[in-house]
Amino acid sequence: MPNSEANDPIVVTGMGMVTPLGVGVETNWSRLTAGKSGIVQNDRFDTSEFSCTIAGLVPDKARDEHGFDPHDWIDGKDVKKMDRFIQYGLAAAKEAIAQAGWTPESAEDKAATATIIGSGVGGAPLLVESALTIAEKGPRRLSPFTVPAFLVNLAAGWISIQYGFTGPIGAPVTACAASAQAIGDGMRLIHTGEAEVVVCGGAEGSVDPVSIGGFAAARALCTAYNDRPKEASRPFDADRAGFVLSEGAAVLVIEKLSHALARGAKPLAVLGGYGTSADAYHLTAGHPEGLGAQKAMRDALAMAGLTTSGIDYVNAHSTSTQVGDLAEIKGIAALFEGRGKDLMVSATKSSTGHLLGAAGATEAIISVKALMEGVVPATLNLENPDPEADLFDLVPKVARKAPIRHVLSNAFGFGGVNAALVFSKV
Repeated sequence: MPNSEANDPIVVTGMGMVTPLGVGVETNWSRLTAGKSGIVQNDRFDTSEFSCTIAGLVPDKARDEHGFDPHDWIDGKDVKKMDRFIQYGLAAAKEAIAQAGWTPESAEDKAATATIIGSGVGGAPLLVESALTIAEKGPRRLSPFTVPAFLVNLAAGWISIQYGFTGPIGAPVTACAASAQAIGDGMRLIHTGEAEVVVCGGAEGSVDPVSIGGFAAARALCTAYNDRPKEASRPFDADRAGFVLSEGAAVLVIEKLSHALARGAKPLAVLGGYGTSADAYHLTAGHPEGLGAQKAMRDALAMAGLTTSGIDYVNAHSTSTQVGDLAEIKGIAALFEGRGKDLMVSATKSSTGHLLGAAGATEAIISVKALMEGVVPATLNLENPDPEADLFDLVPKVARKAPIRHVLSNAFGFGGVNAALVFSKV
C-alpha cells in the first residue's frame, strides 16, 4: 500500500482513554508521566484460590474522582444491555469524537464514517456468568440481551448506532494486536476511499475468573508480586515474572489532513505507517528472533517513508514475560542494527498492565501524546535491566523530556500476529 501523499497525510484528530490509570486522556497522561501504576489487588471477585491476585482494574468513580461510572457515559436503560468492555469502548469513543468535533448530520458524511473497534476477548465475563446462570437457575433466567452484550463486534456496533455512523464497520479479534490492527484497517479504508473518517481502537473488560485462571494456567501471568502489585509489571527487568492482566479501552479518530482542516479540526499527529504480519511459529510465543515483528516494523516504516535512523522512540509491546520481551528486543535490535542508547525504547505496560486487545490503541495514544508533549514515558520497575534489552535507552523509572519527531508503536498477540504503527509530529 502506498504512503499517503506527503501534503495530505492521515492525521489523528481525536483520542479517548479508559485504563487502570483512570478515565480520560489527560488523566492517563499526567499519571503515566508521574510514574503512577494502575496495578492493584484484584477485588473484582474472590481470588483466594487463584495463584494471581492482582490486576489492572479501571478505578471506580466512587473511589477516584477520575474513575469510571458507566452512567456518566451511557443512558441508564442501556447500561445493563452491555458487558463491561462495551461500556469502556463507548466512554473512550465519546471522548475521542468530542475532541475531534466530528458530529456529522448529513447522510453522506455518516456513510463516510467507519467504526473499527477490536477486542481480544470481548464479553467473556458475561458469557461465563450466563453459563453459570443456566447451570444454577436454568436458561429462562437469561436476559434477552445476553448475546448482544458479549459479542465482540458490539462495541463497534453500539458506537455506530449511537452516532449514526453508517460507513464500514468491523472488529478485529486478533488477541493483543487487535486494536493496533483496527487502526491499520482504518488507514486502509481511508487510503482506498471507502471512508473519510474512521473511529478506531479497542476495548477490553476481561478481568474475570476464567481469564485470570486461564492465563495463570498457561504460566503467562505474574504471580510473584501478589503482595507488591505496583512492582509486578516490569518489562525488560531481569526479575520480570509474567504480565498483569488489565482492562479498559482506547479510541482514536483519524482522517486525511485536508478533511480535518476543511472542517476546522486540529491535527494532533500524523499516522504515517502500518505493518502487520504472522509469525507462523507458535500458538502463544512469538518467534524467538522476532522475525515477524521485524517484518511488521519494517513495513510500517516503509509506508511512512522512513528509515530506522528516523525513529526517535519505540513504544514497545513488551508485557513483562521472559519469552515475549526478549523476542521483541531481538527483533528491534536486528531491524535497528547500529542503533544503541540513541534509541529510546520504553514499555508503558509497566504502568498500565496489559489491556490485551485494547493495548495497541492505548499505546498508540501514548505515542501521540509523547509527540505532542515532547516527553517519553518511563519503563517503571526497571531495577536490573536484562543485558540484551539494555542495548537501548530504556528510559528507566522516570519520564524524560526529549525532542521526538517519529515514534514506532508495537503490538503483538497470541497466534503469532504482529502489528506496528508509525506516528509523526504534525
